[in-house]
Amino acid sequence: MRAIIKAGGTVLVSILLSYPFWAPEWGRGILGEIAAWGMPGGLIAVAVFFGLVALYCRALQRTMTLVRPEARTAAPASVWWMFAIPYNFTEDFFIVRAVSTSLAADTRVTSGFNRRWAAIGYGWCVFQILSLFPGVAGYAGGAAALPLWAAHWIMTARVNRTLAVRRPAAPLTHSL
Repeated sequence: MRAIIKAGGTVLVSILLSYPFWAPEWGRGILGEIAAWGMPGGLIAVAVFFGLVALYCRALQRTMTLVRPEARTAAPASVWWMFAIPYNFTEDFFIVRAVSTSLAADTRVTSGFNRRWAAIGYGWCVFQILSLFPGVAGYAGGAAALPLWAAHWIMTARVNRTLAVRRPAAPLTHSL
């Protein structure tokens, strides 16, 4: 079922990304917005954005690395699927879920904080997809997605500090 959701979501995202080709009257889409910055502005904007995504992925990977191995529901490196465009738009939901369920299984982060962390994570995922829509809906989606993403990143840094401080106790060994 997960594979069907991921494949279907990727197809729908691809349709949204390609609307300037089949419905140009709706607008230029994200690629048109980037092109509006000209050269080298558009290239710099894309490089900065992907640099920020890489730093965010590194923070999520650190979270998964700090989670006890037996509590992990995904490999720490799996968060880098955020770079697999257009698949990432759907996969981001699964990444948030995997980290959230791992944090819940680890139990070193309060359930309330974990629920808020997951809700904000799912929020930026939803608005990120909405940002692909043409017109005002797309602009509003982007305007909502970016602060939610930043808030989620800040919360991820807090989780990482908490997990780093609350390392599981090492088992006691006795020598006779």
